[in-house]
Amino acid sequence: MSVFVAVDQLEKVFPLSGGGEYIALKGIDLQIKKGEFISLIGHSGCGKSTLLNMIAGLDLPTDGVVTLEGQKINEPGPERMVVFQNYSLLPWRTVRENIALAVNSVMKGLPDAERKTIIEQHIDMVGLRPHADKAPGMLSGGQKQRVAIARALALRPKVLLLDEPFGALDALTRGNLQEQLMKICEENEVTGVMVTHDVDEAVLLSDRIVMLTNGPGSKIGQILDVDIPRPRKRMEVVEHPSYYVLRSEMIYFLNQQKRIKKMRARKVTTVPRHGLEKVNLEIGFVPLTACAPIAIAKEKGFFTKHGLDEVSLVRETSWRGIVDGMAGGYVDAAQMPSGMPLWLTLGGHENRPLPVVTALTMTRNGNGITLCKRFYDQGVHTLADFRRLLLEFPDEQHRMGMVHPSSMHNLLLRYWLASGGIDPDKDIQLKTIPPAQMVVDLQAKTIDGFCVGEPWNIRAAMEDVGFTIATDLELWPGHPGKVLGVREDWAEAYPNTHIALVKAMLEACRYCADTANEQEIRQILSRREYVGTNISYIHLGDPNASTCSLEKPMREYAHHLFFGDGVNRPSRTEQLWHMTQLARWDHTPFPRNWVEILERVCRVRVFSTAARELGLVDISYTKGAIELFDGIPFNAEDPLGYLNRLRIKRDFSIAEVVIDAPRKAAA
Repeated sequence: MSVFVAVDQLEKVFPLSGGGEYIALKGIDLQIKKGEFISLIGHSGCGKSTLLNMIAGLDLPTDGVVTLEGQKINEPGPERMVVFQNYSLLPWRTVRENIALAVNSVMKGLPDAERKTIIEQHIDMVGLRPHADKAPGMLSGGQKQRVAIARALALRPKVLLLDEPFGALDALTRGNLQEQLMKICEENEVTGVMVTHDVDEAVLLSDRIVMLTNGPGSKIGQILDVDIPRPRKRMEVVEHPSYYVLRSEMIYFLNQQKRIKKMRARKVTTVPRHGLEKVNLEIGFVPLTACAPIAIAKEKGFFTKHGLDEVSLVRETSWRGIVDGMAGGYVDAAQMPSGMPLWLTLGGHENRPLPVVTALTMTRNGNGITLCKRFYDQGVHTLADFRRLLLEFPDEQHRMGMVHPSSMHNLLLRYWLASGGIDPDKDIQLKTIPPAQMVVDLQAKTIDGFCVGEPWNIRAAMEDVGFTIATDLELWPGHPGKVLGVREDWAEAYPNTHIALVKAMLEACRYCADTANEQEIRQILSRREYVGTNISYIHLGDPNASTCSLEKPMREYAHHLFFGDGVNRPSRTEQLWHMTQLARWDHTPFPRNWVEILERVCRVRVFSTAARELGLVDISYTKGAIELFDGIPFNAEDPLGYLNRLRIKRDFSIAEVVIDAPRKAAA
């Protein structure tokens, strides 16, 4: 289907009274097909109605162009009818007369009888025959809006534009009108564009949902394709598998925009001091036990001690929020899964390299694999048992959760499954789920297991919905868990601030490793602003060094390491292992220039400077060779040879990864 309405590089600027200007919309590109229904959604002030008005011709763009069937829109016209929230009816005219006024004005060339037929047809179309001779004052809000819709459709417009048409109506009336509108649009092949704040309305009515970012300079942040078949009925739509996925995507986007707005409002320009280029930082984290060093650095004053006077912590519910914060520059630094800096640098996010560096490993271990308790009751106590069950029921779909493609959770879960002859992409389905959602989904039986950091493994066991079949000690004792990540351009612009940040976090890691502080740290982490869970689910350190035992009550948990020999120094060898696994599953290509990439991602010199300035000269920073539970050693001298020897893998690609040269540090 060809483009019907085209919005090309549209920009709208409003002059301000003081001589300045406000950029409402910038760089809007949107193509709408004939018969397509589009919803515009976003927070107040994002330019939804402004965009609608420019399609209607009620306002003109400052730059760019809007066309209908290839013709530039310069003014309002009857082929583009607008339905507003406030009805806009003449109170001294009846329903019939309000519709007739529009029809008789626009369709003067038609015979009287034909115009009368059109008027009566549209009265019936919106179900207002019993009220045709009533004035607007005698109608309900829903009936008035039906008159406005009938009046617009009676002119047989090519495009129907709706600006929150149901916003002022009660839920029942709103639902009835939505279903009527859908039926009318489908029967008459009407092309529609609607502004709405209602995510459920957007899913119900739309073919595509266009989400706009915050102003000023609003742009299209994301477009969702609604794959729910038509004709649609409200109660059937909510049963479609895509309904909650689409709804969640919109809610996530809107919440993210709200957080961005708050962060922008909180940002202040500060004068550099303490020899640091920047002292006001936004640091992102996800509510896990592994966020302990970030919480402690804040609560115990380590940030302030090292000159970072204004640190705000940004609590994200998922790693996707961390990725968006990094990509958008809304956070300065973040807790990350150990593979995320490399994944971002290699173009894992939107196929565009985003150079991110790490100078500190904040935690090691901390992950476990949990299965639904029903598997234990069926005799699944080992990986071999799990494979046997999959072979016995080949038609049954099994799903497992992990938190992000770049995470050690994903890579370890895939490695564990593949080592047992289970293809993680063919034999089961892996779903990306926020950590705190894992136990809920396991309880609801929408997943059969997961790999996640604590406290969610032990919580599943204590709530008797799952059991830990393997902890970090079975998988890879001492594996990297969470790292501190910053954008490469940020690290180059603020080198002294970067060192101060690593020093504060390294001191916090040392504090977390001291068993004398365990109860205090558990209390802090249990608070709402951090993990927000019962303290009984939160455990630190390694009080029980035994590997996983399936003897009840099965209370094993992952064994966090925060500080010590070989714990905190970033490892290029470990990042190279990540690189092979990301390529193995075709998450990112294996770079021919892998040595260069590793040197850029791992900022060993920054770590060494921070450690030296803290007086940490006696601690050993070296680790032994990488060897996982299957006994296959990792050969860092021949990573491709190692990758090719792995039996289950995807057809991975090898490519030169071109990344812009790092910027020079700010003067």
